[in-house]
Amino acid sequence: MYRSQYQLGPISESTGVWLHHWAQTAPDRIFLAERSGAGWRSETYRSALQKVRSIAQVLLARGLGAHTPILIISGNGIDHGLLSLAGQYVGVPVAPVAEQYALIHVAHDRLRHAANLIRPKLVYTNDAGEYGDALDLDVFEDCEIVSSNTRERPGTVDFREFLKGCNGVDVDAAFAQLTPDTLAKILLTSGSTSTPKGVLTTQRMLCANQAMIVDSLPFLELRPPIIVDWLPWNHVFGGSHNFNIILANGGSLFIDDGKPMKELFKRTVENLSLIAGTMSFNVPVGFGMLVDALRQDEQLRRTYFGQLDMIFYAGASLPQDVWTALESMAKETCGTVPLMTSSWGLTETAPATMIQQEPIDRSGVVGVPMTGVTLKLVPQGDQLYEMRVKGPNVTPGYLGDVQKTKASFDGEGFFLTGDAMRFIDFGDPAKGMCFAGRISDDFKLLTGTWVRVSPLREELLDCLGSVAKDLVIAGADQADIGVLIVPNLIELNARGFILVEDNGALLGAALFKEIHQRLAVCNRAGPGGSTRVARALILSEPPSLADLEVTAKGNLNNRKILNRRGALLKRLYDSADPATMTL
Repeated sequence: MYRSQYQLGPISESTGVWLHHWAQTAPDRIFLAERSGAGWRSETYRSALQKVRSIAQVLLARGLGAHTPILIISGNGIDHGLLSLAGQYVGVPVAPVAEQYALIHVAHDRLRHAANLIRPKLVYTNDAGEYGDALDLDVFEDCEIVSSNTRERPGTVDFREFLKGCNGVDVDAAFAQLTPDTLAKILLTSGSTSTPKGVLTTQRMLCANQAMIVDSLPFLELRPPIIVDWLPWNHVFGGSHNFNIILANGGSLFIDDGKPMKELFKRTVENLSLIAGTMSFNVPVGFGMLVDALRQDEQLRRTYFGQLDMIFYAGASLPQDVWTALESMAKETCGTVPLMTSSWGLTETAPATMIQQEPIDRSGVVGVPMTGVTLKLVPQGDQLYEMRVKGPNVTPGYLGDVQKTKASFDGEGFFLTGDAMRFIDFGDPAKGMCFAGRISDDFKLLTGTWVRVSPLREELLDCLGSVAKDLVIAGADQADIGVLIVPNLIELNARGFILVEDNGALLGAALFKEIHQRLAVCNRAGPGGSTRVARALILSEPPSLADLEVTAKGNLNNRKILNRRGALLKRLYDSADPATMTL
């Protein structure tokens, strides 16, 4: 067993307790803010509590309760946040889903699945016009549709009506009935290994996780945190981890309406230039884009690093060159380097379970167990361990799926994560662990050699640099490792590569030469059979969200890609095929 030697700190009863505390302690402090014209629309803690209670009255007056969840199909926004807190305030679960499911027509089957699983009585969207096609789906025929922008859509209720409250409804009585076991949220898994499941998320999970985080990051109690954050609230990282770090510690969350995408990142840069945060959360590709922007703008560097306590990456390892660039710019700008760190967890663990809370000089370390959790390390050979978790932050199970719930826990009550880890120093567990991928993604070659997919993928992406957006590693029951490369077409076009499409693959002599050289460098660094890439093929068709090749989080579904593109996989192992590069 692997656990912290420290005791878990005090746990609040519910998220509403935090809201009451800060509305009394710092009533005029900004809690939530979103862009409005050239400035920001904001809600203080006092106004947020008032509106949450009014919305909660309306929810109760409509007969909503523990068995009538609210489905939210919008991106991040103040009204979205207030509605979520109102549901949690009186025991009405909220279920935010990825907005791509609504906005992309071919992904509507995912939205149907979510609706059939959750069975909402009320559906919220911030814009009834933008999401109109999704709202017309037959699964919503018996639902009340509420929107902050009705666009005069017939039958849609204006969210402002909810802000008026409802006299005669005893919201205090409903709040008093909450317990740590009260269901607060239903969060859908990404669906990377199966159909998305509804993770039951209780008040205890949310509140215990914040106690664990404060135990690990005590600077959160020294001054109110401020973040400028785009991470989506339908995902546990943005919607539970980051949102509640702000609420639990009396901070301010400025909603970033940009994203780490070429057409939207300028907005992120603008927002970061307006607000100096104390914490910065992002995925590695976002930090990579930010480094480029920071290099070009001295004033942005001064604002960004000016009062920064922590840089936190998640989703994958931060490339070392990005890590080094952030460190050097912070030191040049302010003379100090903020804590640069990551952690590990799942939707089912609310999420944070392990964290690297001490300064280190490299990426990829997820640290040690947080207070209150116990990890069971099940050996997988080669000093590799499957992680199993027990603690107050662990889900009681999945919505409407007793069998899956039962199968997700072992005989001692530990949740089966399916993730693998290695110790940084096998002789010193206090130095923590690094993530080693999903057990289900790993495979054996015909030689009997195990291929650990996640660390190899990170190494290959580092070698390939900007020419590749992502890749899928193949080789199960084959003699050697092959990769299907998802090219970065914007970069390739900018560099003038001449490419020819060939039935799902790309051909191009100059590109082949560059990729061959880069993979050869990687092979020389790791020449063993478990890491040496023998062949590669470049995909012409990007991974498809509609065909479930991409999860709602933006991750590749390796198994789905390999199955759906079986013909290309066959070509990859045909050395005579002109699309296949051999090394």
